[in-house]
Order: sequence, then structure tokens, then C-alpha cells
Amino acid sequence: MSSPEQIALAIAAHGTWKSRLKEAIHSGKSVASVATVRADHKCEFGGWLQTLSAAEKKQPECQQVQALHTQFHREAARTLKLALAGKREAAEQAMALDGPFARSSSALTVSLMAWRQKLGG
Repeated sequence: MSSPEQIALAIAAHGTWKSRLKEAIHSGKSVASVATVRADHKCEFGGWLQTLSAAEKKQPECQQVQALHTQFHREAARTLKLALAGKREAAEQAMALDGPFARSSSALTVSLMAWRQKLGG
């Protein structure tokens, strides 16, 4: 699969986390553990990033996406941890437009779209 296609899939897959986290906030349950969510290399996109060549990994766009991807997973894990601990209000604040999860998700999406466009996708 080409890079632009993989990046498009990543945008969609990471977008679904908003729904999963909202569900966890309301139910207090999740099929994924906090540790699994935190591990940015365990999602399909994170695994794909690891397969890139050394030259590809040195590209500024790739490095930015990798850093933002790691941050996204950290914020998703923090939000999930709050949700599973019954700290609904704090978890909802994390997901609010100015919250850390929302900011990291938005930054990752913007960076992914820019990288995809540069690659011709």
C-alpha cells in the first residue's frame, strides 16, 4: 500500500478514537486497556511507521507525524484512564475543543493531511 493510502487510513482510524473515548466516558468501560492505547506502535499506523526506511524516517514530515502520533496516543490513554476511573467531567474536558486530547488529535490530523498532500495523495 502506498504512503498516501496508508496516511488516509490513519486519519480515519485515529478519528474513530473520539467515538471510542466518548463511549468509554459514558459507560466507564473500554475493550482496550490504557496501556494498549498508550502504545503508539501497536496501532496499524504505528506499525506501518516502524516499517519505513531510515531515509523516510528522516523526512521532516515523517518526524513531525511520529512525534504527534506519540502525543496523540498519550492523550488518548490519559483520557481513557480518566474515563475508566469514573472521572467523567475531567475526561470530557480533555475531549473539549481546547482540551489536550482534542488539540493532539487536531494537530495529528493536520500534519497527516499535509504529509499526504506532499506525497501526492
